[in-house]
Amino acid sequence: MAEAHAAVAFQFTITPEGVDFRISNEALRAIYYSGVRSWKKRFARFKNNFLTGLYPASPTSWFVVLIAVLASVFMRVDPSMGVIQVIQDRLGLSNYFAAPADLYISVVIFSTVLWIGMVYMLRYMLKLLLCYHGWMYEPHGKFSLVSKIWLGLVKVFSGRKPLLYSYQASLPRLPLPTVEGTVSRYLKSVRPLMTDDQYKEMEQLAMDFQESLGPRLQRYLLLKSWWATNYVSDWWEEYVYLRGRSPIMVNSNYYAMDAIYIHPTESQAARAANVIYAMLLFRRQVAREEVRPILVSNAVPLCSWQYERMFNTTRIPGVETDSLRHWDDSKHVVVYHSGRYFKLPVYFLGQLIRPCEIQAQIEKILLDKSEPAFGEAHLGAMTAGERIPWAKARQKFFSKGVNKSSLDTIEQAAFFVTLDEEEADYDTTEDLLEMTGKAIDLIGDGDNTMVSNYAESLLHGKTYDRWFDKSFTLVVYKNGRIGLNGEHSWADAPIIGHLWEHTIYWDGKGIGYGEDKNTLGEASLPLSPPLRLKWDISEECNEVIESQLGTAQALSEDVDMQLMAFKHYGKDVCKKCRISPDAWIQMALQMAYFRDQKKFALTYEASMTRLFREGRTETVRSCTMDSCNFVRAMEDPTKTNEDRIKLLNQAAVSHQSSYRNCMTGTGIDRHLFTLYVVSKYLKEDSKFLGKVLSEPWRLSTSQTPHQQTNLLDLRKHPEYISGGGGFGPVADDGYGVSYIIAGEHAIMFHISSKHSCNHTSSRRFMKNIEKALLDMRAMFDNTDKKK
Repeated sequence: MAEAHAAVAFQFTITPEGVDFRISNEALRAIYYSGVRSWKKRFARFKNNFLTGLYPASPTSWFVVLIAVLASVFMRVDPSMGVIQVIQDRLGLSNYFAAPADLYISVVIFSTVLWIGMVYMLRYMLKLLLCYHGWMYEPHGKFSLVSKIWLGLVKVFSGRKPLLYSYQASLPRLPLPTVEGTVSRYLKSVRPLMTDDQYKEMEQLAMDFQESLGPRLQRYLLLKSWWATNYVSDWWEEYVYLRGRSPIMVNSNYYAMDAIYIHPTESQAARAANVIYAMLLFRRQVAREEVRPILVSNAVPLCSWQYERMFNTTRIPGVETDSLRHWDDSKHVVVYHSGRYFKLPVYFLGQLIRPCEIQAQIEKILLDKSEPAFGEAHLGAMTAGERIPWAKARQKFFSKGVNKSSLDTIEQAAFFVTLDEEEADYDTTEDLLEMTGKAIDLIGDGDNTMVSNYAESLLHGKTYDRWFDKSFTLVVYKNGRIGLNGEHSWADAPIIGHLWEHTIYWDGKGIGYGEDKNTLGEASLPLSPPLRLKWDISEECNEVIESQLGTAQALSEDVDMQLMAFKHYGKDVCKKCRISPDAWIQMALQMAYFRDQKKFALTYEASMTRLFREGRTETVRSCTMDSCNFVRAMEDPTKTNEDRIKLLNQAAVSHQSSYRNCMTGTGIDRHLFTLYVVSKYLKEDSKFLGKVLSEPWRLSTSQTPHQQTNLLDLRKHPEYISGGGGFGPVADDGYGVSYIIAGEHAIMFHISSKHSCNHTSSRRFMKNIEKALLDMRAMFDNTDKKK
């Protein structure tokens, strides 16, 4: 539809001959298809809500119950023990219906009530079964008889072909730990980080809290745990994310990188088109609940709640607190290129347009040589700077007129796309991939400046060429490489990781490219060009933009980012040594930090609590007495390798136990956090909680999950392994470390710190991690040689 944005359904003029109506069939056709699409979505949502409400039962089970009851009645057996007759008498059905119609109606009513009761019974039984977590504490791959029986029962009580949200009503609530248990675990976790005097002081504060204020706060928390779906998640979202007034760029947002060995095209427009299309396919699957829920051990479901706000979602700035706004639907994405913003519709007559059509539209944007309006080029810096100035400016300058209209277009978009004017890539100075399954060279052995710049670009870009408030920003570079920047408040990284795996697969294998490296097919639809957004930026508003830009640029320039592909070994060696790969890496990080800083630090490792409804994360405190003993033994030349291996095994067991406690709801930090929130509501000051919540996480770590979809087996197709993603340092004087186990033979590390801290260096820490991992393998190799 040429000029569709200006079309109306009809026009009329008054002439001497009367009123002349001119009806636009094209506009009416567009309105009709838009309505059809809307009603289809409503019907699909109604159907899915109905099916999800019945799960683990199904509508067909109603017919089974009805037929069984009817068969019993025909055989002159009353399965209702007189209830059917009572229904006939109480409702007076014989007064309105002749026999045997009154009997049949009573049977239908009884069968329906019985069926509803069975639905609730099945759901309750499944919920009870999912409350059991003993299987997690058993050796990997060695289930006890009890756990095997339990697993079989879970599969029996789980329905067939679950939708994305089918298990939600069956998931148990996050359990509330006891104050005594949490305090005990906390004291144990900080013991290696404190002197004797410091520990005695903290122990006294903890005991005072446990005996006085703690039980009172716990009672309020217990009430919330009964009333709310999850006693942590809403407060975590509000107080940790949305109430933060510092910039979310670097401090909160995170990034994801392209597949290492899949670079299907160097055409920016073609790659952008395929990836946008693949993401919109995933959005459609989420809306229809066709995404299969993730199952642990092919039986235990994880909560899918966080998928709801993946698309059509924006973080809205506020003076005191931000808010998340989600729209049910959006028919466009917003594209940023060379300082300008464009609205790109992705539907035509109610249908998602093909990648070739999207490519044609993006090429129009790339060929557009118009200059940015005054203040437009750096407008995105508003989302990168402090939250309060952005909130005030949004209210003052963007609450009416053309600015409000354009801002609404950005905020209501399905997601944000940046067509970057620069190139980005992995360091490919050597032969890349030996597809023989042996060691792989990810980024070369030389200088890794290129790949580190790639990561920094995704983390903060130029600070004004991303819209950091959107749920995520897709970045497409000039040479066809892609990446993503995610806003953190609406969901955690594994959710975006699921989208990213789906996107990379569909981009390369599902959709594909032609021989000319462009999208498949020829554009033929009469689409109007992408609509350039208009702005009316005043001098006063521009001053705020430039001030925000200065704040954001100072923050971005302070980031010290390094990426390392450790290709000497991967989880193959860890499994050979019978140690969890995650525990192995965490112990290496403890050793590396000790060598880097000559001391231990409070360490944060993110774990998930999605075994529970609306669960998000919990903190694994990786620095323990056992990990410190192992590290000290590695630095002690008098210790034998046998001694060190024994201590490593103890540390790994301790770490795995902590990780499992966190996953099963008996962690430390979320409970203490919620107790602290209650204390603030009650205006009670707790020295213990204040001290706990003010302790800095100088080493913050996270493992990037992969293989969340069943689309592709990465063991057979290692070329689809992503480079992972990363985040900025949590503490000004600390490190942020994200890692992804890239198959059997490599591990990718993303290390961040700040240039302004004179005793941290991401490059130095990278070298210490590499040496720690090599020393750990050498320890086992030397022991084997002696044997």
